Amino acid sequence: MPPIEQLQRPPLIYLQRLERQGIFTTGLLLEVSETSRRRQYLADQIDATTNDINLWRDEALLLNLATFGAEEQALFTQAGILGLSDLLAISAEELETRLNDAARVLGLDPPDRQRVEGWWEQAQTLVEE
Repeated sequence: MPPIEQLQRPPLIYLQRLERQGIFTTGLLLEVSETSRRRQYLADQIDATTNDINLWRDEALLLNLATFGAEEQALFTQAGILGLSDLLAISAEELETRLNDAARVLGLDPPDRQRVEGWWEQAQTLVEE
């Protein structure tokens, strides 16, 4: 599970507040904010909004895809994909194109088609109501 500091959306003050609540990984964030009631409770505890929590969950879900690390996060960020909802909004073909373009800009090797399709398929299984 990626550390909570890997999230880009929450301002530093909220990352510190999450850590004070014992939330040190994105997996723990997902666990403690699993239901709408839990999201409201967490928001109250750290003086955030439920919309904030939802956005952070969205990003945490993306970061928890298999074979996803810091380099992949940089690629996705460059491609304009910051959370699971961004990934779900595009096709697998579009994802591959955007990641290839991002890799060129960043001077990185693009991910192979199998990994891209794997991320896209994982995202489809994580759709939340």
